[in-house]
Amino acid sequence: MPDLAALADRFRSLTGSEPEGFWFAPGRVNLIGEHTDYNDGFVLPFALERKAVLAAGRRHDDQLVIASLELNEDVTIALKDLAPGVGGWDAYLAGVVWALREAGHAVGGATLVLSSDVPLGAGLSSSAAIECATVAALVDLYGLTIEKMDRARVAQVAENAYVGAPTGLLDQAASTLCEADAGLFLDCRTLDTEQVPLPMAAQALEILVLDTKTPHSHVDGEYGTRRRTCEEAAEILGVDALRDVTDLDAALAQLDDDTMRRRVRHVVTENARVLDALALAREGDLEALAPLLDASHASMRDDYEITVPTVDLAVETAREAGALGARMTGGGFGGCIIALVRAGDADRIGQRIAEAFSEAGYGRPEWFAATPAPGAGQLR
Repeated sequence: MPDLAALADRFRSLTGSEPEGFWFAPGRVNLIGEHTDYNDGFVLPFALERKAVLAAGRRHDDQLVIASLELNEDVTIALKDLAPGVGGWDAYLAGVVWALREAGHAVGGATLVLSSDVPLGAGLSSSAAIECATVAALVDLYGLTIEKMDRARVAQVAENAYVGAPTGLLDQAASTLCEADAGLFLDCRTLDTEQVPLPMAAQALEILVLDTKTPHSHVDGEYGTRRRTCEEAAEILGVDALRDVTDLDAALAQLDDDTMRRRVRHVVTENARVLDALALAREGDLEALAPLLDASHASMRDDYEITVPTVDLAVETAREAGALGARMTGGGFGGCIIALVRAGDADRIGQRIAEAFSEAGYGRPEWFAATPAPGAGQLR
């Protein structure tokens, strides 16, 4: 949990006054459903206890003052100068102000002081946590009436149009809508949601989240390339999105390019795995999720080609050390894995992965046992 006293001190140093409040939004881990969101498919994330927190207050000079405790930096931007593609780390906050104003909401200046304990570049949606905390703060500060899903969409617009990362809605929806002790089933076409109980402790299970410390970025070319390939495949197949493919074999037979065939196979089979996981969770059979996690990882490794050696080693070692199932989570090319493990086993398995990393010459990973947490809101 970020230090609220330190946030308040930094706010006072910038403004000479107290913050009007503290707002937060969590990172998320995706239980299953990778790269299905922008294909109008299905996802099943849950929010983490790790979060981005803002000390925030209104300004009356049409300026944004944005500061980061971790970076020990601050940036001042005039509202009239907000424009996509402008800024660095501060763009994740400034982009939300821009997106709200573009949508017609009466949002003025603000001082926003940020601290976050969501690991950067780990696939745990550190950027969405920052964006969704900013949305929550500005909605309350300026008395806006915006439903939770629409808040998530504002945050997505900030990331897509302002920052320039072509992500789907999964991250922002999870950071905004999740509830404690539950996963969020999201239909990315209809935006229908269902809170799915995940009583891990009651079934003597826990989720190990391990950061391989292999940073990734959605702004690089690989994520966008895969998205464009999926869109091209959908056009060839005559469907609105790959979510609409009902006969996988027939669809693959229509595609000449082997890379495109593999991308389509991942998306279609991953959507099926999400629906299977939803059914198991509704039945309360969480241990039966394990084979789905394993199959998801194999598909991301072989068909979508978004894993890297550190991630594959972590998954393989987790299974060898006794995990029931394991997979990469997040956009890929680094970041985190998750493993479904027996209660009390997370640290032991994390230690074993650290040993395997040392033997392979990799840096030491970090890990924790995750508990499904609530989405964005005000702390006080």
